[in-house]
Amino acid sequence: MSLLVVGLSHRSAPVSVLERAALAAEDRGPLLRETVSAEPAAEAAVLSTCNRIELYADVDKFHAGVAELSTLLAGHSGVSLDELTPYLYVHYEDRAVHHLFQVACGLDSMVVGEGQILGQIKDALALAQERHTAGRLLNDLFQQALRVGKRAHTETGIDKAGQSLVTFGLRQLAHGQDLEHWTPGRRALVIGAGSMSSLAATTLARAGIAELVIANRTVDRAQRLAHSLDAQAVAMDAVPAELARADLVVSCTGATGLVLSRTEIETALTGRDRPLALLDLAMPRDIDAAAHRVDGAHLVDIETLAEAAAQEPMAADVDQVRSLVADEVAAFGAAQRAATITPTVVALRAMAADVVASEMARLEGRLTDLDDRQRAEVTQTVRRVVDKLLHAPTVRVKQLAQEPGGAGYADALRELFGLDPQTVAAVSSPQQERR
Repeated sequence: MSLLVVGLSHRSAPVSVLERAALAAEDRGPLLRETVSAEPAAEAAVLSTCNRIELYADVDKFHAGVAELSTLLAGHSGVSLDELTPYLYVHYEDRAVHHLFQVACGLDSMVVGEGQILGQIKDALALAQERHTAGRLLNDLFQQALRVGKRAHTETGIDKAGQSLVTFGLRQLAHGQDLEHWTPGRRALVIGAGSMSSLAATTLARAGIAELVIANRTVDRAQRLAHSLDAQAVAMDAVPAELARADLVVSCTGATGLVLSRTEIETALTGRDRPLALLDLAMPRDIDAAAHRVDGAHLVDIETLAEAAAQEPMAADVDQVRSLVADEVAAFGAAQRAATITPTVVALRAMAADVVASEMARLEGRLTDLDDRQRAEVTQTVRRVVDKLLHAPTVRVKQLAQEPGGAGYADALRELFGLDPQTVAAVSSPQQERR
């Protein structure tokens, strides 16, 4: 089986396509279930954020896997396969590992170095585990990606280059000013209470916003978040009134339609002489793009952020992170290749133990005058001889298996010692049952 990822992101597709292809939270579970039900895939995980949709799978056939995963993405995204295909990228085996590690470190983010992606990778793994679609490979892969991402943020200066999408968006609204200088005296309305909205609300509260209101369809969630930030919670039907009072609006919900229309924004601006800053972090968008043409409204959305991020300078620490990723990819590949030979080595040692037991039983029938101490000594001696004969080749074959192309050593070992493939498979199955 081999790792395959098929996806699209802000680097491969225009925002208009990403917006239409966005996966609702309730669609991710069914997508995982259908992926592992498909013939080429044994495991699956989906990483879906505001600027990327990626489907990871452990497949036994490359071309069939690409075709199946592409079809499934198109079917669940609502964008036809013909339209989606030009924007899809495919990574396989080590390149797929390299891609996810880069994503985890923030090197593939819209804002280089942003750390929020780690939480999204963690959520993707949790969902796959919850739906029992993550086996040994994807569990190992995503857990290692989280460790690599944390290493990048603690051992390098990538944090100096990057910031969260929330902070970057707010800085765009503030025309590059420090939030602490821009927010005092202003009123903010945050729509949504998910991870992105929570981060926005927390960032604004810490920056000293004068008044913070949180609106959400589930008022209880808004109240919990508001309580922790000394803010006010309201239901969604209160948004028009709060919009008229707000200086700044941040919206990031899971709604499939618009949350704020152009008409609502124009109404909120009627009779006031101060501008309204709007930050839309949702995918698909929450705020009507026509707000760009409303006098007094300043809208920053994912499309605006993509253009601004493309002009941001790369930090010198990025090269250090790239080197870290390369080392981690090599180490992960070696560990995975070594793991593939372990069942064969275990089966070989089990066969050797059976041979020792059989020969000792035969010997006992011929040497009936041995006492218990002598019998134990002979048994131990035979076992030591067998262990010493097997030690060097099994250690060496594990080392060789870690090298690129080392997967063939397991086949060679099975052939040389005449190991039953079903016996080896039986040794492997407990590891696969981590799904």
